[in-house]
Amino acid sequence: MIDNLLERRPLVRPAPVPKPTSMARRLGPNGLGLAVAALFLGLYVLLSISRHERMLSAAFDLGIFEQAVRAYAHGRLPVVPLKGPGYDLLGDHFHPVLALLAPAYRLFPTPVTLLVAQASLMALACLPITRWAYRTAGPRAALVLGSAFGASWGIVSAVAYDFHEICFAVPLLAFAVEALGERRWRAGVLWALPLVLVKEDLGLTVAAVGLYVAWRRGRGRRGVGLAVAVFGLGATVVETAVLLPLANPQGVFDYWQQLPGSHAALPMMLVKLGWPPVKWLLLAMLAAPVAFVGLRSPLALLCLPTLAWRLTASNEHYWQPSFHYSAILMPILFGALLDVLTRRPGLRRRALAVCAAVAAVTTVVYPVRDLALPGGWHRPAHVRTAHRLLALIPDGSRVASTNRLAPILVARSEAVSLVCQQPGPLSADPPEWVVADATDPTVKSPCAEAATEASLAAYRAEGYRTVAEEDGILLLRR
Repeated sequence: MIDNLLERRPLVRPAPVPKPTSMARRLGPNGLGLAVAALFLGLYVLLSISRHERMLSAAFDLGIFEQAVRAYAHGRLPVVPLKGPGYDLLGDHFHPVLALLAPAYRLFPTPVTLLVAQASLMALACLPITRWAYRTAGPRAALVLGSAFGASWGIVSAVAYDFHEICFAVPLLAFAVEALGERRWRAGVLWALPLVLVKEDLGLTVAAVGLYVAWRRGRGRRGVGLAVAVFGLGATVVETAVLLPLANPQGVFDYWQQLPGSHAALPMMLVKLGWPPVKWLLLAMLAAPVAFVGLRSPLALLCLPTLAWRLTASNEHYWQPSFHYSAILMPILFGALLDVLTRRPGLRRRALAVCAAVAAVTTVVYPVRDLALPGGWHRPAHVRTAHRLLALIPDGSRVASTNRLAPILVARSEAVSLVCQQPGPLSADPPEWVVADATDPTVKSPCAEAATEASLAAYRAEGYRTVAEEDGILLLRR
């Protein structure tokens, strides 16, 4: 009897033990994306400001862009004395998007405002990359790929090198490729269209987006994509052939001379694409952060307009895996990688391992490593001397300066020019002060060493007297 009762007693099952949930999973795709963006925002701000504090910024380009944004902040055209007397920067590159920084600069008139804005925009691009990776491969993959993108050499080298207008393009492209990869064609197009206000060549990227949409949507639904392609191409033509020459003091687009002319033969063009060998290094460096897997996606074709003009141009800076030129390619390449991993999940483990390894290696090579070194947090004695001598110049003075000293002065004066600019002391409104740093490593551009020495001799000949000379820094007063 007892046995029968025991057999009929319902079994009491223990309550299931909930599986532990990782922090990344609890955050969700948007939360994790914002967390990764916040992490890299902090790193970018520390990196860019620490380099600026160590006098590693320059007139070309932080000083130039600060003068432009300062003019916008006071309701004027972006006339930039560092480029020359009366030089309208809209005649150099077409970037009216810079006017968006005017309110912030009016409140905080310092170069740090531009550096923080750039860091914020670059970090924002981590959000779409991370959340797309989360939806594609889960939280761990999202953390790896979001961090690999944030630490990628193209982004880090741009953050570490002054300020540039392309910081607006990086998040726009990141959101655009996320939408394109998820077949949200309208959103992809809308994110891409503002690129025409960032820089004149990006209209070609907009055209590539339009062609991609037309191709992927198939027959009967290509109208919008083709219209976007025509708009992007037309924007580049109008900006380079009409708007830039209209604002340029010489009435031309200054960068045509760096590009192969229409008379260039096709064989020579093909040779220029692959020579010198540093161009192959650049291509390998672009493919490495996405484990070379991203090249399997048609989204990678969006890189072609930028690579075409860079590899055929005569400016050797365009060919190198440095400066800021590759930043806009990083969101495209990581988007291409995610597009492949969505369709080929079997590649995920190997791709993630390679991405993490490349990010680790390039972090050691590129400037973000400065944050882990004692020198990254120490202001050298030479920099302290420079700040002390520049403090002798009253605010609002007209100053002629060498490259690395100019960014320290621009926030204090609207009339900062380069010491090598002509006519110099013989101009109608000559500078009141001249300051030159003989230890400035930028002795080729924008002011050649011989040109700087000749200008200093001309200033002395016109009666400028020495106020101070210390640690290679010379301060003259009219």
